[in-house]
Amino acid sequence: MLAYLIRRLFAAAVMLVVIILVVFGIFFLVPKWAGVDIASSFVGKQADPAAVEAVRQKLGLSDPIYAQVWEFFKGIFAGRTYAAGGDVTHCSAPCFGYSFRSEQAIWPVLTDRFPVTLGLALGAAVLWLIFGIAAGVLSALKRGSIWDRGAMVVALSGVSLPIYFTGLLSLSVFVFGLGWFDGQYTPLEESFTGWFGGMILPWITLAFLYAAMYARITRATMLEILGEDYIRTARAKGLKEQTVIGKHAMRSTMTPILTMLGMDLGALIGGAILTETTFNLPGLGQAVLNAIKNQDLPVILGVTLITSLAVLIANLVVDVLYAVIDPRVRLA
Repeated sequence: MLAYLIRRLFAAAVMLVVIILVVFGIFFLVPKWAGVDIASSFVGKQADPAAVEAVRQKLGLSDPIYAQVWEFFKGIFAGRTYAAGGDVTHCSAPCFGYSFRSEQAIWPVLTDRFPVTLGLALGAAVLWLIFGIAAGVLSALKRGSIWDRGAMVVALSGVSLPIYFTGLLSLSVFVFGLGWFDGQYTPLEESFTGWFGGMILPWITLAFLYAAMYARITRATMLEILGEDYIRTARAKGLKEQTVIGKHAMRSTMTPILTMLGMDLGALIGGAILTETTFNLPGLGQAVLNAIKNQDLPVILGVTLITSLAVLIANLVVDVLYAVIDPRVRLA
């Protein structure tokens, strides 16, 4: 187990370096190759030439590529100082960029908004795992029944309906129609009940889409596993049905579900723009949308980095859970 963890941690560290290099290339090299003035992208197209030149000097865009890459790495792990003549700006570690439009470091923006997006993703994940897996298992056990057909119709609806439609529909019915919720977000540190009440609809809306996909994949995987020889052997030994399903069948079913969870949870942290915009949640998705409107490239750069790291961490956690569920994975 220890050797397996060391291998995965080493692979994650290598992937972290690759991610940083790719992000650097996307935001600094590709625009330069396309003939785009990177400095003007960081301060806005309407900035005067003096401001553009100051940013060019601060970012060291005239330096060799290896020097720019080194400063980029150093900024993330040790902080960075942007200097142009007598104008000096310090960005403390971890420096995920500095907005020359709002005159503030990106890291505080990320730490302020990341808990909102993380709470949205984790809360929705709990719901879609519980209801998606339960619906998939019951559909597999009652194959061809009314429950099976009804659950798959609901699952198909969940996959087909876009989030912004179900989000606006839930707001129309439960907030403006029935008045069960006020539709306002309350920070967790102010009131737990207010925060919980404001997150219920976003959780359900987001979970409806993913629970449908998890129900379908759980049903398909469970039906395949129930036909395996070791399941028939377990039943032939006289084991109770709940033991056969819960201990043997579910253990194999969880492997593809964990694979999906790692990808979905990581991607969701960076892709919650529609949900956060629909319910007016001050998370990373809304920050990216505002940055696009204001052409604030450093904010987009910082969110790209932090969400890429979230995907990496989510997949690392999934690798560890693999080893817990299936000991054979540790030998891979």
